[in-house]
Amino acid sequence: MATAPTSRKLNLTRDQLAAFLTDQQQIRQFELLFSTVDTIQVIVGTDFEYQADTAAANANNALAQISALAQESAVSEAVIDGKTTLALGQIAILAQETSVSIAVAENKANQALALVDELNKAVEGLQMTPPPREFKRSRYGSFYDTTTQVATVINTATAITFNTTDLSNGVYLGSPTSRVYVDTEGIYNYQLSIQLDKTTGGTAEFYIWFRLNGVDVADSASQLKLQGNNAEVFSALNYFFDLKTGDYIELMFSVGSLSVELLAVPAAAPHPGIPSIILTVSNNIGGIQ
Repeated sequence: MATAPTSRKLNLTRDQLAAFLTDQQQIRQFELLFSTVDTIQVIVGTDFEYQADTAAANANNALAQISALAQESAVSEAVIDGKTTLALGQIAILAQETSVSIAVAENKANQALALVDELNKAVEGLQMTPPPREFKRSRYGSFYDTTTQVATVINTATAITFNTTDLSNGVYLGSPTSRVYVDTEGIYNYQLSIQLDKTTGGTAEFYIWFRLNGVDVADSASQLKLQGNNAEVFSALNYFFDLKTGDYIELMFSVGSLSVELLAVPAAAPHPGIPSIILTVSNNIGGIQ
């Protein structure tokens, strides 16, 4: 890479320049040329270094001739005119080379600035882009029971059990099978449907509620009143739970008469079987990724 030379000062007065330059415009061009030489010589870069060095060398040659011309006091007017013409010709060539070198330098500089700008934008984009989120498949489970469930003592909490797992991912039946566990923290939606029946006359109440880890959930109970024999009733409800890993939920019920039961009916044309209870659990809410 070329080393930029030290800038020089013009050691000729305008009166000295007027000795061989015919008008003020030529004098101004000469002064501009002298400053341009220094500008060219400080241009460095692998792509346009050669062009800058060539232009600077030509400029130095022209300046050397003109400076020598200014110091010659015994030359004829014809010689002065000839040397002046030659110097001005070299100045014209230098002006072209100078414009090319400066244009190349500006073009390369603009390209470099554009690349830097694109790089800055890319870096800013990376900084603003959040890291990829870890994908976690939603937890869910679907369970039901194909048997009729009854209480053995009236007005006593009895756990509802399940004997079939339909679908399961992170939500599963425990032991006893009334316990429905989760393996991931989150907000879960418990939805259930039950088929009730009363096998004798009269009226009796049926209560159902939730337990979390063996403790009754406050204000989670519902009441149904059944009247008469074969008084089948279908009911559904849902409830949200904010659960931790390893928590379990149970459904409890009690009856005012042992004639009230959770009825299961086997398949018979044209309908499929009727489970005594169907429970679905999912946590596809509450910010699960």
